[in-house]
Amino acid sequence: MYTLPQEIEVWYIIPAIRRGLARCLTGHHGVSYDAVGKMLGISKAAISQYVNNKRAAKIKLPERAMKEIGRACDKLVADYEVRSTSDVHRRKGIHRDGDARKGDAVSEITRILKFIRDKKLVLEVCEKHESGVLEGCKEIRFDGEGYIQ
Repeated sequence: MYTLPQEIEVWYIIPAIRRGLARCLTGHHGVSYDAVGKMLGISKAAISQYVNNKRAAKIKLPERAMKEIGRACDKLVADYEVRSTSDVHRRKGIHRDGDARKGDAVSEITRILKFIRDKKLVLEVCEKHESGVLEGCKEIRFDGEGYIQ
């Protein structure tokens, strides 16, 4: 059976990137789950699952990819941090029109995917994740044409 590179990205890599962004935005920058959900175009329940290791827990991204996620996180916060309607309090994650611009997050996720492909980074996809421990891991690498195990 053959797995398309795009399937690996959709099943494993994009969720892992979203997990990294969700953790960074909520943990390091204090952005609300609701605002992060609007930024990433997913529900706040999905954000909760990413933050609490209930979604995308079986993949480990390399440190270089995590640094790119950190840069994307900082950029998203800088782009979305605007004054509230009272002009006194600051809110994170909401654009002037009251809704986050999802296009910026899509652009950043796309940029990170390209970075992973271009650098041919090794990813670890694991069969099990229990109590913070990954087991049965396999390496996946993009070889220029597709992902190989």
